[in-house]
Amino acid sequence: MQIQNLFKDDSAVSPVIGVILMVAITVILAAVIGAFVLNLGQGIQQTAPQASFGFDYNESSPYNVTITHQNGDSIEGNNLNATISGGSWHGSTNTFENEYGSNSVTAGDSVSYKYNQSWGGETVSVVWTSTNGENSATLSTSKAPTA
Repeated sequence: MQIQNLFKDDSAVSPVIGVILMVAITVILAAVIGAFVLNLGQGIQQTAPQASFGFDYNESSPYNVTITHQNGDSIEGNNLNATISGGSWHGSTNTFENEYGSNSVTAGDSVSYKYNQSWGGETVSVVWTSTNGENSATLSTSKAPTA
């Protein structure tokens, strides 16, 4: 055996690199397929929409607030809630689902909620909740007038 030929012979390098690359590709493919099968990416798709809402208060009886989607993303009605808190009111939650169901709430759509007393500085908010219930975000907030 000639030692000089041993150091110059590189014929086995290509097959070794090929095997390493095939193993790496297999591991990456297995990770991607596993993520889809186990649904690990579902939280990434549940991001809060971008939308703004306008609030119009009726300050005489019957007291109500009309909430209008002014611009931004379309949102499923069953993912939106209107909450009233603070002031002399102890809290209430109303859903857009009664009006729109799973239909999209888009710019120009509005919903009205009755209030059982005069406005006293309550905070009215539009809150979005993801379909799976893991995420939520307050999209718009307004302070009601004081009587």
